Amino acid sequence: MDQTNRTIADEKAESYQHEDTQDAQLAHLSGQEEHDEGIWTSFVNNPWACTWCIYAIWCIILISFDLQAAGAVVGIPQFRKYFGFEYNGDFVIPAGWQSAFSGAPVASAVISSLISAEIADWIGRKKVLIGALLISFAAVAIEFVATTNAVFFAGKLLNGFMVGAVATVMVSYIGEIAPLALRGVFTCGIGVAYGIGPLVAFIVINYTGNVETRWAYRAVFCAQWGFAGVAFALVPFMPESPRWLVSKGRTEKALKSMRQLGYPGEEGQKRLALIDQTLEHVRAETHGVTYMECLRKSNLRRTMISIMPLCIQAFSGIAFVAGYFTYYLQLAGYSTEMSYRIQIAQPVLSIVGNLMAAAMGLVVLTIFLLITGGLGLGSSQATVTGTVAFILIYSW
Repeated sequence: MDQTNRTIADEKAESYQHEDTQDAQLAHLSGQEEHDEGIWTSFVNNPWACTWCIYAIWCIILISFDLQAAGAVVGIPQFRKYFGFEYNGDFVIPAGWQSAFSGAPVASAVISSLISAEIADWIGRKKVLIGALLISFAAVAIEFVATTNAVFFAGKLLNGFMVGAVATVMVSYIGEIAPLALRGVFTCGIGVAYGIGPLVAFIVINYTGNVETRWAYRAVFCAQWGFAGVAFALVPFMPESPRWLVSKGRTEKALKSMRQLGYPGEEGQKRLALIDQTLEHVRAETHGVTYMECLRKSNLRRTMISIMPLCIQAFSGIAFVAGYFTYYLQLAGYSTEMSYRIQIAQPVLSIVGNLMAAAMGLVVLTIFLLITGGLGLGSSQATVTGTVAFILIYSW
């Protein structure tokens, strides 16, 4: 009897070992194939995965649109008329409210980024995106109907939660489904998306900003509904992240998601095996580890290297400069119509700059930043004109 039990146990162990070996071989094969693919070949071989990466970038365009909306509408005379007061023959909005309109969504986005990451690991990326889009519809509606600064502020504050959730979840989603050869391409695409949203907003303002009614600024919010509407219409068809499904032990659903991403049959099995193997390595490395490990001497340097590239853009001040550029132009002496036209050049240069970023050195960009800041100390018309020019270059 003991001999029989040992034989059965040995057979089971051998069976499990054989399955593990097969999974390891499939994972190795999948990883090798991905490394061997070029950019164009990867586009051709992975059309559905690329399609859903583009969808994720569309969602990034939605949040980039919202990030510029608060500062952009301040440059619309009708907005200042309805939400500000008359001063020296012009309408102005108190500086406190201007800061609140731009600062509140940033604060709520920071909170949302931290919370949504944990929620996405709990219920999945797709459900978090659906919730964020519903928040967007409600928040934009509040901004649209607002007739007081407090109500408009509430809409911007609420929309910040959408911005943080979408920015966190959809960037992670791209990293989890993008083919290896295209991850850099789609990362660059995220930067381009942050320029496309403001470009659309500024084009809308250029055509509607001189209307003598509330539609001068409300048209911008209608356009934002358009971006959210397209995203919401397609989200039911969006495949859940296979990586998240595997981490939750939902292998069958992960295989279904793989098929939706264009990896049926054995190809899906290979990619699933690679994901499973990667997650096993992560679990082994992080078992019993806390976040404090990131701050220990041996890991602190790597932690700072990981964090600083994400902080550089925020520390540069480009978000503040870009947000109030239209109003700055008007205060600098440009007509309303001319300020609308000049502001369109800003996101265009930003898009071009993102595409050229790989070829540009950080030193060159830092020199432009220092010159721009130095010109801001002057007050003559020539200096102001130079500042405007360098702000445009700064956006690039």
